[in-house]
Amino acid sequence: MSKELEVRQHNALTNARYEYSELQLDLLFFLISKLRKDQQDRVYELNIKDLSSLTGKKYNAAYLHRATADMGSRVFEVQTETRYRQLWMFQRVDYLLGQGIIEIKLTEDITPYLFDLKENFTSYELASALRLTSKYAKRIYQYCSQWKDQGESKKYDIQEFKMMLGLLDDKGKDKAFRMSDFRESVLDVAVKQINEHTELNISYKLEKRVRTYKNIVFTIKRQALAETIPFDLVSTVQDMPGVQQSHFDNAARVLDELRITDAKHRKTILSSAAHVAEVNRYNHDLKTGKIKASRNPGGLLLVRLGLVAAKAPKPVQAS
Repeated sequence: MSKELEVRQHNALTNARYEYSELQLDLLFFLISKLRKDQQDRVYELNIKDLSSLTGKKYNAAYLHRATADMGSRVFEVQTETRYRQLWMFQRVDYLLGQGIIEIKLTEDITPYLFDLKENFTSYELASALRLTSKYAKRIYQYCSQWKDQGESKKYDIQEFKMMLGLLDDKGKDKAFRMSDFRESVLDVAVKQINEHTELNISYKLEKRVRTYKNIVFTIKRQALAETIPFDLVSTVQDMPGVQQSHFDNAARVLDELRITDAKHRKTILSSAAHVAEVNRYNHDLKTGKIKASRNPGGLLLVRLGLVAAKAPKPVQAS
């Protein structure tokens, strides 16, 4: 995916305590994707038609007005080793009437947390984040993206994790007091959406201390994206117009995982847009259990692509 559509966000901000709605998180992710190092005035334009193209949603002006007003009044609480800081995001927000554009000027103090990438950042795909409809799925996707190279997240204290999600306030009011509610309405919904709509496949484990659940840890694996993104919004493979670079890279990784090493087969597959798309669909169906190929999944893929013939069933001998 191109740098333009890849969201990079300082981990201190990813782990900050703030509660945004689904719409507000969409606006936040879309804004972060627009950040440019060479844009010194901190003014950015969000084209709502482009946002709609990515999410498939329609945005009502009145809801947008309320969403940005609320975002402007809320605080990012950032904790580091040396200080606790409260930050506000917007200096001003202008709606360009009749143009479908929101013009946003960021505060000076928030920009270091957005631009300071160095070694401590979170990287995740904008289109994936926007496809998620649960606000908790969007936040959990952020957290898991930090650990995707390690394969497993750190152990989060459940009460602190709830505070990060906005489920538990400082006074102890818990929106998901019962563990069954937390699992069914938050965790299970987030896992299902992330596994269906992003490049991550995650699961979670709850750890008890005596009789009480104390920690939560996520297992994170990469997977091929099954859904496509509008081609005019992403970078494509130079020699194959219409094929997204991320999908091409995913397809090559899938061939490695399935041990398809024959140079001729690999060249044929990776030089065809249709084959690249089919490899990604096949991998997604394989990982989600829609396809059963326990014996030779690589061989089945080659048959589906028409590169090898299916083995004829052995004739039944008459007794």
